Amino acid sequence: MEQIKVGVIGTGFIGPAHIEALRRLGNIEVAALAECSQEVAKSKAEMLGIEKYYGDYKQLLKDRDIKSVHICSPNYLHYKMAKEALDAGKHVICEKPLAISVHEAKELVELADKKDLVNAVNFNIRYYPLMRQVKVMVEKGDVGDILAIQGSYLQDWLFYQTDYNWRLEPEMSGQSRAIADIGSHWMDLIECITGLEIVEVCADFATFHKIRKKPLKPIETYAGKVLQPEDYEDMPINTEDYATVLFRLENGGRGVMTVNQVAAGRKNRLYFELDGSKKSIAWESETPNQIWIGRRDGNNEVMMRDPSLVYPECRGVIDYPGGHNEGFPDTFKQLLKEVYSDISGERSGEASYPTFKDGLRELLLCEKIIESNKNRAWIKVT
Repeated sequence: MEQIKVGVIGTGFIGPAHIEALRRLGNIEVAALAECSQEVAKSKAEMLGIEKYYGDYKQLLKDRDIKSVHICSPNYLHYKMAKEALDAGKHVICEKPLAISVHEAKELVELADKKDLVNAVNFNIRYYPLMRQVKVMVEKGDVGDILAIQGSYLQDWLFYQTDYNWRLEPEMSGQSRAIADIGSHWMDLIECITGLEIVEVCADFATFHKIRKKPLKPIETYAGKVLQPEDYEDMPINTEDYATVLFRLENGGRGVMTVNQVAAGRKNRLYFELDGSKKSIAWESETPNQIWIGRRDGNNEVMMRDPSLVYPECRGVIDYPGGHNEGFPDTFKQLLKEVYSDISGERSGEASYPTFKDGLRELLLCEKIIESNKNRAWIKVT
């Protein structure tokens, strides 16, 4: 099997998750990384056991040994880095959002098509094995017509006024925060498993911490210390902590999504309930190895993630027997397994994984949701 050499740009929280998943595939060598400076790149490379490192991502793109690039940098850099990587002839796997605007995303879709390069966006929630099972159940008609969907994505990592991160700054993350950051995962998952598009939205945003306290030094400096008022800078916040979105599906079905990054005790909980004309299905990401199946006439059911119980079409994203749980890190591995099957030439045809076109789709939805909140009105997604 050909060894594919890969470069990773950005090694904050999500970069190492990509690196770990890549190393589990067997035919991938994480050959180089790039960071914001040579000093940081060297430190990260030593920690992660990577031989080559660059303090400038442009140098990584010049590396002829690198066949594909993973972009794990802050949001505002995605478009520029992805464009330059495609121009350099590299396959690109990009963290979401693909770009800051629909215009930028369209350009990347067109460029990737023109260059005939593999392109993917890391909507990894699709790759919990039971999400593939739900998708197949819908396709086979087990659920019936989709009548309604309700759900949420809740976190508490920005609960306190003193919680601070670059994602709070629009010039780095974009004009939307909660919707773009976690709402995009929820909407991508729902459109993927139902096969239905959201065609109209009505949104309501709230920013509960209109002023946040930004540490004047790296937060590690304060480990074990009591912070003083002079250790912070007051920062006005212009992106949403919370949003609820009513939506209409192309088949006439209805739905509602709530996202909230100040929900105490909810660390990273994506939940949905899908109500069909035959049965309902519910799932949450913090207990990902089971789905609830609801019936009007008959007993409800809890289905476990087990390759012997699911449809055959789902077994490709399950690597362990029933009772051996698969979770968040495994979703990266399963997504990248499909991406690198394309890059290695093992499979061909239409991509089964989320591509730049899916990244464009989520940016379009986000822009329409922002427009709806601004105008206090229903907005069509066109």
